[in-house]
Amino acid sequence: MNITLIYWLIPSLIMFCCGVYGFITRKNMIAMLISLELMLNAVDINFVLFNRYLFPGQMEGMFFTLFAIAIAAAETALAIAIIINIFRSIKTVDVQGIDKMKF
Repeated sequence: MNITLIYWLIPSLIMFCCGVYGFITRKNMIAMLISLELMLNAVDINFVLFNRYLFPGQMEGMFFTLFAIAIAAAETALAIAIIINIFRSIKTVDVQGIDKMKF
């Protein structure tokens, strides 16, 4: 049984839409970061998917996805460090509380 392209695109689209919805509606920076990672994972699925269907014998999509995952891990570590420093200074991780950091 051969699974067609649409059966992989629909879950990826749902993941991306959930990430966009979570990023727009959340006020907590940790929840926004999780939503951003969900969107990046949906994009990684699409990289692998289109590489598999357009160029079945090549591995560029897989390698690009590995690099994207590594960059996402570094971005997450940096974002969590920034969130921890914000929490130490203003005692909240809500986005509305960040305007208190102005000079």
